[in-house]
Amino acid sequence: MAVRAPRWGKYTDYTWNEYRRHSDQLAAALIHSGIEPGDRIAVLSENRYEWLVADQGVFSAGAVTVPLHTSLSGEQIVWQLNHSEARWLFISGKTQWDKFKHLTEELPFVDGIVFLDSTNVGASIPVGWNSHSWQSFLAMGRDALAEKTVLVTSREAAVGPDCLATIIYTSGTTGEPKGVMLTHGNLVSNAVNRQKVASYRCSDIKLSWLPYSHAYARTVDCYMSAYVGMTVVLARSPQTLRDDLLRAEPTWMTGVPRFYEKIWRELKPLSLRERRRRLPAIFGRRIRALSCGGAPIDPEIVAGFHEAGLPIHVGYGLTETSPVLTLNTETATRLGTVGQGIPEVELRISPAGEVLTRGPHVMAGYWKDPDASVQAIRDGWLHTGDLGSLDGDGYLSIHGRIKDLIITSQGKNIAPIPIEQRLMSDPAIEQAVLYGDERPFLSALIVPDFAWFASEFDCSPAAEGGEDGRRIWMDSRVTKVLAERIPHCLRGLGDSEQVRKFVILNRPFSVADGEMTPSLKLRRQAIIDRYRAELDGLYL
Repeated sequence: MAVRAPRWGKYTDYTWNEYRRHSDQLAAALIHSGIEPGDRIAVLSENRYEWLVADQGVFSAGAVTVPLHTSLSGEQIVWQLNHSEARWLFISGKTQWDKFKHLTEELPFVDGIVFLDSTNVGASIPVGWNSHSWQSFLAMGRDALAEKTVLVTSREAAVGPDCLATIIYTSGTTGEPKGVMLTHGNLVSNAVNRQKVASYRCSDIKLSWLPYSHAYARTVDCYMSAYVGMTVVLARSPQTLRDDLLRAEPTWMTGVPRFYEKIWRELKPLSLRERRRRLPAIFGRRIRALSCGGAPIDPEIVAGFHEAGLPIHVGYGLTETSPVLTLNTETATRLGTVGQGIPEVELRISPAGEVLTRGPHVMAGYWKDPDASVQAIRDGWLHTGDLGSLDGDGYLSIHGRIKDLIITSQGKNIAPIPIEQRLMSDPAIEQAVLYGDERPFLSALIVPDFAWFASEFDCSPAAEGGEDGRRIWMDSRVTKVLAERIPHCLRGLGDSEQVRKFVILNRPFSVADGEMTPSLKLRRQAIIDRYRAELDGLYL
């Protein structure tokens, strides 16, 4: 079984033969429509079977997949379509289409569109565009293959390791997103080399829920799973993940810190014996291990899961590295690190403390941005922008982003992430962002855990950002509790690393408000800019 995907309230299974046949049909339809090798094809959709078929079909046609995040605004979608000069667009349906249908006159490069959902949007399709349903597009490819007017095999055979496979736009934690160019050689080397240390088997079942618009999910959940021949089960959505885990009962799952943080909040108050009982009730009885990447995770969470019998294999990488650089594995783990480099990945630390890497996983450069490409890759080494250190056994520790360093007016260099992780380990604190550049002391934006405070204050359970949450936020007791708990979280740290003052927020940071990337990393500068007046007021 290749893929198990939700459809009309139940799961539909697709064999490897079906997966390949549908991909060939899609490739044939693209070639029949005039797509040439190297042309860009955009995909704007939530995870689904059709996403996987589109991706593989684009590859077989010799074209380039441009995945777009579903959280983008209409203007952002148009910008990325134009910047990539995408000729065709695969789109999930009306919800995404409505974002930018009024801007289609600004899309000079798009020739056609394929709707993955059977939605009646025909009246709003621009004149001159080819419009298809998913079924009609595959039928066109099926006819082309039957009539032998298109030869997918010859087009596919011309695709080599140096050919461009995908352009992935970075999440843009700082500034405009850049289009990362990854070749087929980049993706294949990363999938194969990660598997050499991951111990996946063809009998394994992986629950896949992270967005395929990111390199992390595509390489680890899609390409590596296909290389191994294991079954991928698609979650219905991130919101249904807990239920999907119990339905699928996977042996593996790839995740990000935000999800594990929420699980740990449930587990932390329990005894070790209760944690060991609880984990199979959350992740299913067959789960062997979890993997984590995309952002830093609190070492306490990793240690707690390991102690309870379910290891989290923490790794590290970035879009520019296809993406995996390092990984803790079943046989080689060091808690508090992001693991050792996977095969063929070279790592070193620059004199300034920056992590550098070299190997077949390093991107070809940034699309239409040669200056940024030259700045990122110097003498064959990619400069990651992350601060790190390597121990004597080659285990890498990440200390934060160079651009995130806080330099106080006293000249102290402070990496905010470890301090924020300490704060968020407290059950009363949902999220935290540090501030203090060119200031005499650190301050913070604090999002309380509304449910925790509701329980403590004997209120009704608080919905995130809801009316109950706002009432709790206004309760003067919240400030008092946090003022007592924050120093406790930071005990043992130096004087310059203490949070002296803080602003309490009445809602969590979110992707929709531009405060988090689609991979759930904080957009630190955007958050600080939004709340700068409140933060600056702490220093008056």
